[in-house]
Parts: sequence; C-alpha cells; structure tokens
Amino acid sequence: MRNLFLFLFRFRGALVFSLLEIFSLYLFVTNNSYQRAAFFNSANQYAGVVLTRRTQITDYFHLAELNQQLAAENASLRQQLYPPDSVHREADSVAVPPARTDSLRRVRYQRPAARPDTLLLGLQHLAARDPSYPLIPARIINNMLHNVDNYLTLNVGSADGVHPGLGVVAASGVVGRVKVVSEHYATVTSLLHSKTTIASKIKRDGTFGTIKWQGDDPTHALLDNVLRETKLVRGDTVVTSGYNAVFPEGIFIGTIDSFVKEPDKNFWTIRVKLGINFANLTYVYVVTSRPKVERDTLEVHAGMQPKGGTRP
Repeated sequence: MRNLFLFLFRFRGALVFSLLEIFSLYLFVTNNSYQRAAFFNSANQYAGVVLTRRTQITDYFHLAELNQQLAAENASLRQQLYPPDSVHREADSVAVPPARTDSLRRVRYQRPAARPDTLLLGLQHLAARDPSYPLIPARIINNMLHNVDNYLTLNVGSADGVHPGLGVVAASGVVGRVKVVSEHYATVTSLLHSKTTIASKIKRDGTFGTIKWQGDDPTHALLDNVLRETKLVRGDTVVTSGYNAVFPEGIFIGTIDSFVKEPDKNFWTIRVKLGINFANLTYVYVVTSRPKVERDTLEVHAGMQPKGGTRP
C-alpha cells in the first residue's frame, strides 16, 4: 500500500493532467451536438465489431442449440402460416397439370404455383416484400435484460436500410424500436425499457391502451389507459393498434394475465404476459415503414405531436 501511495505521489502531475483531459473531452462531447453524434456513432461501430467477434465465438460453442432453436421456430412458423387444411384446399382448387414425356421417356411435371412470400410475425401475416412494411432480417449480438433501461444490438445498420425509429419484431411478438444506427450495426431500445411505450389494443373488442414496462419482471408489462368501464377477460390477446407507423396493426404483444380496479383511479391496472422471451431471443426483423416520415411531418405541422417527438 505504501508503494502505491508513493507511485501516485510521484506521478501526481501526469494523473491530474489525464483526469482533466478526460473531463474536458467529456464536456466537449456532451455540449456539442455534432461531436456528440459523431462520438456515439463511432463508439457504436467499434462496440459492434467487438460484440460480433464475441458472438461468433459464443455461437461456435452453441451451434447445436442454435440449430435446434431455429428448426423449432421454422417448424412453428410453417405450421401456422400454411396449416394442413389450407394445403389440402389449395391442392383441391388447383388442377393437376398434364404430364409430358420427352424423347428419353422421362416424365416431367409443371411446378405448382408458388405460395405467397409471407412471414408470420406476432400472429400477423406480413409480406416479405410488402412496399408498406419491408422486413430486414437481423441477428441479436448483444442483449441486456436485468436493467431498468435495456437495449439490444443488431448486426444490421444503415448499409442494410436501417435507421432510427424503426420497429423490431420477432416470430412471437414486438421486440422494440431502433435508437442508434452505424453503418453495420444498430442499437435497439427494448420493450423492456422504462421509456418504451407501444400503442396497443385488446383484440377481442378493439379497446385501445398503451403497453409500458414497469422495470421489474421481464416477462410482464402493464397495459395502461384502459377505462374501468371496459369488460376484461383473462387471456385476452393484446396486439399493436396500428395508431402509429412503427408497427403494422395486429402484431402480437401478449395476453392479459391479471387486472385490478384501483379505488383511486379511473383506469384498470392490467398485467400482460409478454409473448417475447427476451432471455433466449436471437433472430428478429426490422420493420421499415416508408409512409412514416411523411406522416410524422404532417402531424407535427398539424400540432398532433411535438417537434422531434415520436409516437408510441
């Protein structure tokens, strides 16, 4: 300990100079918008490279588990997207093409019509090439789970068409919204974030509300702004309302787990069990909405939302 104090005393000048330089750099970055944006974009890019390398090493030792998870997810998506009865109906409605025989006596058949290029995300059919909501597949390379404000990092960025404000969904529901983007990486504000709000509704009767996370249980969130006169049923499905241009209408969020009438409030206190299991979330889709910028600009001019603000 004595040697440590002697070392600090000997180099006290250099240490004080270094601390003052760091503090000056901090003030310079935080008080200048251009430098702040450049710093965070660069930091996001370098952090993304480190996280990608870490994820590659981790994935190498968990290939079997990842393959099993992907296989189960693909099987579930295919089963829900094309149930057996619809396949039979499709086969019955399409006439069998005539067979043709070539000079080598080999029978050739015409290929059946291709099925729609759609994905079932959050119980909602979304076209993979829908001009209104194009989808960008992404891999999560970092996932925070135990903080009050949690974030995810994706392996896609501006080079892939991602920009701040876009929604992120997975096969089982809503994930969050893109916050910061570099060329090849993006940081996402998770649904498990104290400032994240999702415009939603109860699917059974169309009652509107707002999903907020309370910062404690990563499997549940609060459905707010639902009047006490509303009749609720445990197990009701909660989906996105379509009141914003971030998420399409009808994307699954969760199911009502419990509800209580507070004596001093005009709204229900509703706990919703989230459809997303953030503990093992790996692959997601970024939902790009082309009309969003035009709609935001129009509503800002009309005074429907503050300048620089975003809809929940």
